[in-house]
Amino acid sequence: MEPRPDTLLVGCGRLGADVGLRLAALGHRVAGIRRNADLVPAPIVGVAADLAQGTPDLPPLDLARLVVVLTARPRTEEAYRATYVDGMLRALDAVEAQGALPRRAVLVSSTGVHADADEVVTEDTPPDPGDGPSRMLLEAERRFAERLPTGTVLRLSGLYGPGRPRMADQVLAGEVGDLHRWTNRIHRHDAAAAVVHLLTRVDDPAPVYLGTDDEPALRGDVAAHLAGLLGVDPPAAVDPARGHGKRISNARLRATGWIPRYPTFREGYTV
Repeated sequence: MEPRPDTLLVGCGRLGADVGLRLAALGHRVAGIRRNADLVPAPIVGVAADLAQGTPDLPPLDLARLVVVLTARPRTEEAYRATYVDGMLRALDAVEAQGALPRRAVLVSSTGVHADADEVVTEDTPPDPGDGPSRMLLEAERRFAERLPTGTVLRLSGLYGPGRPRMADQVLAGEVGDLHRWTNRIHRHDAAAAVVHLLTRVDDPAPVYLGTDDEPALRGDVAAHLAGLLGVDPPAAVDPARGHGKRISNARLRATGWIPRYPTFREGYTV
């Protein structure tokens, strides 16, 4: 008889699959929920379910770890409620119906739950979501903490990579936008590594971590770097004193021993 999965991915898109493959490489038996189970890469066991429509039929589990890493489309309050809140709760109901309680759990959320104020954002900064989708993410965090009080929320900044960033095309078109806005990002591989790190290497994780790279960057500086890679004229120089928007700190996550492979956009961006 095949051994039962000890890890469940509630969501197995690009980021979830990366997390699952890393855990499988460490010797864990991983199952992943996705609408089309045929798209779940081996050796992850695919579980076909549309969480926005109904409770999934899970295989028998010897559950030790759980990761919620969902994606909602379109970016509306209704879609985010259906996926991040209602869909997550249906998956947790299915887990509970087996009498399973994971020892470790991570919910992947977003730094979008923090307002775009002109400040440095840490885990101690009170969330202040500015739109419906962000409010649904914060509601998902609250419901996750109710159901799994020892779980951890990882709020990720803007995901990118691997491959050509969207801003490269904006640079070529001369449509970069506000050059003095602070931007925050994390490479997809570093985000997946952070989830695995929190699941497997941190003995007493905090309730919340911010997942971002080492350097908030002005949009104009990022655009100038890409212009150099593309061999085109850079946009106008920027003045950091005119920068506005939130700058996200990864100090708490860094303090756990997580080290990003791509500490800034300079290492991570390719064209």
